[in-house]
Amino acid sequence: MMKYQIRAENDMGIRIDKYLAGYFEDLTRNHIQKLLDEELVTVNGKPVKASCKISEGDMIEVTVPDAREPDILPEDLSLDIVYEDNDIVVVNKPKGMVVHPAPGHYSGTLVNGLLYHCRGSLSGINGKMRPGIVHRIDMDTTGLLVACKNDYAHNFIAEQLKIHSSTRKYQAICYNSIKEQEGTVDAPLGRHPTDRKRMAINRKNGKNAVTHYRVINNYNNYSHIECCLETGRTHQIRVHMASINHPVLGDDLYGPKNCPYNLQGQTLHAGVLGFVHPSTKKYVEFEAPLPDYFVKLLNIISAAK
Repeated sequence: MMKYQIRAENDMGIRIDKYLAGYFEDLTRNHIQKLLDEELVTVNGKPVKASCKISEGDMIEVTVPDAREPDILPEDLSLDIVYEDNDIVVVNKPKGMVVHPAPGHYSGTLVNGLLYHCRGSLSGINGKMRPGIVHRIDMDTTGLLVACKNDYAHNFIAEQLKIHSSTRKYQAICYNSIKEQEGTVDAPLGRHPTDRKRMAINRKNGKNAVTHYRVINNYNNYSHIECCLETGRTHQIRVHMASINHPVLGDDLYGPKNCPYNLQGQTLHAGVLGFVHPSTKKYVEFEAPLPDYFVKLLNIISAAK
């Protein structure tokens, strides 16, 4: 159980539920409402409802009970294994698969499949909810991830991700033709100030984020591009490309709500992944072909050029 004491400053008139949603990035609105209903949120020593408006100087106390992690069960998900040895397993993740368990997704995740495939031989550094997971890609992004079977391999690859020495190349279809053949978006990213599901460019408090892109082909209203990540922030490509008026096709979080094609999320594919192997100390690189839906969409768009 964790207790937080917060002194409100320059926050007059804000509802307590909205204030806490902005303060706690890891708590959902539903979780905050549950804390309020159970009288685990007090203002100046008294339990309050969600509609309570705070004033400057108010003392807010929030008690967050310890979460009970559910048992994560192995599942035979017939993973697309690109490469495997005693240290690592490289997987080509399909569209619609969540990488690790989270509220609402405790089965059918990549972790469920890895637990079955690897018979539980996965690194434990990221805890029981994320065994073997060193990095992640979004649910509707396809392509390559590396998972680790022991803690040494995990630390070795995680360090490369941290210092940005690994190779990560994505392909995307974006709205609007891009005039320049290549370019770079260098803009720090942080959590959106009012919508915790979104990321946003934050030049004051955001984390460094750099995306290099090059045009593979331009069409009438779209561009097929490759993005090379210098950093790996949450939603990085999606936010960066939207910021220069080229949101990823199908991305209704950062782009137009009404996509002209019947798509499940953004057209984004992690096609190339490279790093120094933890045992051989040699650079290895893996590729995953574009998924069928992506190829078919390119054919439709090019035919309409």
